Amino acid sequence: MASLLQLDRVLYLVHGDKPIRAPLSQLYFCRYCSELRSLECVSHEVDSHYCPSCLENMPSAEAKLKKNRCANCFDCPCCMHTLSTRATNIPAPLPDDPAKTTMKKAYYLACGFCRWTSRDVGMADKSVASGGWQEPENLHTQRINKLLEYYQQLAQKEKIERDRKKLVRRRNYMPLAFSQHTIHVADKYGRGTRLQRQRPGAPITALTGLTLKEGEDQREIKIESAQAVEEVEPLPDDYYTRPINLTEVTTLDQRLLQPDFQPICASQLHPRHKHLLIKRSLRCRKCEHNLSKPEFNPTSIKFKIQLVALSYVPEVRIMSIPNLRYMKESQVLLTLTNPVENLSHLNLLPCEEGDQDDINSTAKVIVPSKELILAGKDAAAEYDELAEPQDFQDDPDVVAFRKANKVGVFIKVTPLQEKGKVIVSFKLKHDFRNLAAPMRPLEDNESSSEAVWLTHHVELDLGLVVPPAQ
Repeated sequence: MASLLQLDRVLYLVHGDKPIRAPLSQLYFCRYCSELRSLECVSHEVDSHYCPSCLENMPSAEAKLKKNRCANCFDCPCCMHTLSTRATNIPAPLPDDPAKTTMKKAYYLACGFCRWTSRDVGMADKSVASGGWQEPENLHTQRINKLLEYYQQLAQKEKIERDRKKLVRRRNYMPLAFSQHTIHVADKYGRGTRLQRQRPGAPITALTGLTLKEGEDQREIKIESAQAVEEVEPLPDDYYTRPINLTEVTTLDQRLLQPDFQPICASQLHPRHKHLLIKRSLRCRKCEHNLSKPEFNPTSIKFKIQLVALSYVPEVRIMSIPNLRYMKESQVLLTLTNPVENLSHLNLLPCEEGDQDDINSTAKVIVPSKELILAGKDAAAEYDELAEPQDFQDDPDVVAFRKANKVGVFIKVTPLQEKGKVIVSFKLKHDFRNLAAPMRPLEDNESSSEAVWLTHHVELDLGLVVPPAQ
């Protein structure tokens, strides 16, 4: 069960910007490049934003305006679970006769996990189930917004400066003589600044084409720097002597979830708007084809494109491991599973001496030298009692068993270290027929489903070396 319950026992090597070893269930297979891809070597693109509670879908511009939070759903400030709206009846005076009362519907927020309610912090009940709930006001909101606006303008100026340095030549002047007509045409189309001859030693001014767009606010934002004060508010007299009630003090996680307020007491906790989630597409950086693309609808869990490696590359699992002892040969049983519907030819090859990919091996491994044939995947084969098993004429010294598209294979392992983990590496070579590739003109004597041989580097973690008996 190495790929289900123990993912890190069988790792496949991915050649990207840097070598990455990961389980096959966490990798993708680009059928256009015929290579494995990991999450670190693909481009991530945001398709849509949605709320995980109410499943409301919104475009990126609206999500950015709402600071990536849902306007209707809230998280519990104590345990971070989703809050639900509860209804209750409260007495209210009649408008005609204040002396008489009647029962009126009231709504409040409550957590079904830790029993926190909005009434614990003094939030007023609402007469409707949906609507704007009372939110605390931050005293520093105006200054924070001003700082954000200032740094946005500063970043835009730095971008203009970088673009200017790319376009300005190294020479301080252009030894060219322009006619009066050329200068007139340059001034007409806004190129006069670049064509004018500059004096030697004169500073280079910014280009006209790199200023702010016409109509934008070009005023400079001036902010006042924060001033340190010597006198601070003193602590209460009984700060060090009064007993601490842990139920009234917030935890570090609760404070970090509200960085704009950082509440100290539990009575200062207010519900937070729920964070939005995204649906993202994965794209191969080499050929720019999509490896994974979900449905746009938040209620759908299907994928339009999902090129997971488990559907294209044979899967290696560890079935049984004997006691591995230092410098003693042991026989390990592996299972190989064919994920495609056609016959697959497979070879296990040892790593050559000095192989740059073989850096973690701590044992010697002997793999079968014969070619293995794996039957195609057939979902209905196990329910068909009349189906005749295929005769592959397997060598019993190599193949332990065969069932549908799975085959058990023996390998021999000899640990080379007295202590530590036993890690072996080998090459997995198999044929691949790209039946879904884009159509292209076929050459003479070429088949439309020509097989391509692919090779993957596989590492197995067989556990610890058994110490010698005393």
